Amino acid sequence: MRGVEPMNAFSDHPHRRYNPLSGEWVLVSPHRSKRPWQGQVEDAVTEVMPAHDPECYLCPGNTRVNGETNPDYTGTFVFDNDFAALTEHAPKERFEDGLLLAEGECGICRVICFSPRHDLTLARMAVADIAKVVDTWVAQYEELGIHPDISHVQIFENRGAMMGCSNPHPHGQIWASRSLPNEAAKETENQRAYYEKHGKPLLMAYLEQELALGERILFENEGFVVLVPYWAVWPFETMVLPKRHIRSMEEMTEKERDELAEALSKVTVRYDNLFKTSFPYSMGFHQRPTDGDDHDEWVMHAHFLPPLLRSATVKKFMVGFELLGSPQRDLTPEQAADRLRDLPDIHYLAD
Repeated sequence: MRGVEPMNAFSDHPHRRYNPLSGEWVLVSPHRSKRPWQGQVEDAVTEVMPAHDPECYLCPGNTRVNGETNPDYTGTFVFDNDFAALTEHAPKERFEDGLLLAEGECGICRVICFSPRHDLTLARMAVADIAKVVDTWVAQYEELGIHPDISHVQIFENRGAMMGCSNPHPHGQIWASRSLPNEAAKETENQRAYYEKHGKPLLMAYLEQELALGERILFENEGFVVLVPYWAVWPFETMVLPKRHIRSMEEMTEKERDELAEALSKVTVRYDNLFKTSFPYSMGFHQRPTDGDDHDEWVMHAHFLPPLLRSATVKKFMVGFELLGSPQRDLTPEQAADRLRDLPDIHYLAD
């Protein structure tokens, strides 16, 4: 079918959608889920946690496994990861023997505590406090990005035990590496190719189209838009995009930092309200590499990749065809956007 024909031609039939950022396809099978909310839907039991846990190695004043004592911090707190996946002094040698190839990879891994409060999440934090987290991300991107052996700064958060998070204290991580990781390399290549061909950033063109259509938009303020991407893989996947061409975090104005904080609050609150649970996800920012090039093709953006599908305990598994072929989804991105957009932006536990 030609692209000018209405999208509803695919509404009841399997089809593929193309992700221009990654250059990959996702299979959409809407006919398998005409009523996506069938089956049991149960709320998770809400765990009541203390504001300070004496056994938590991230809480202020507590001792970490390496023997260091955390300061009595009142805002954000950053430290080098005690179990870093990358180290600064890894060998840089390269080994190659036919099809066998390996090379050393050095880097820096850090942990960022978002709040001294053990019982909070981004969804439960005030926007002003999330803005302090954004400020910390910016400072870390700038500090690590000027390191001569760092070409990529990956800021991310794994939220919830379902996503492998070992500690409920609100925190995220940074892995800064000498080489571009796979996803960043794909996004760099595809954004560069589009920019060279069209003279404008791919994600700015994409956002213009999404804003004109409106059907996948969840929230927008003056600086940022939250949407379900047309090519979403995970059931309630979202992206956060700036309204102007911002290549990386340090280019944001102070006002835009506050607007980003508001956007992060709006999407995480909606996530929690969806199944009345502390919603698990992996979230991370993609932004221009720190290899010294201008990278005018790049637009900073955040990906939220949550696993939940039908309830607080039923998640989407990537198995079988999805591992061996390509990702597949039943719930369309448009259905997911409708579901999230209709939720209140006041947290269900606010009272």
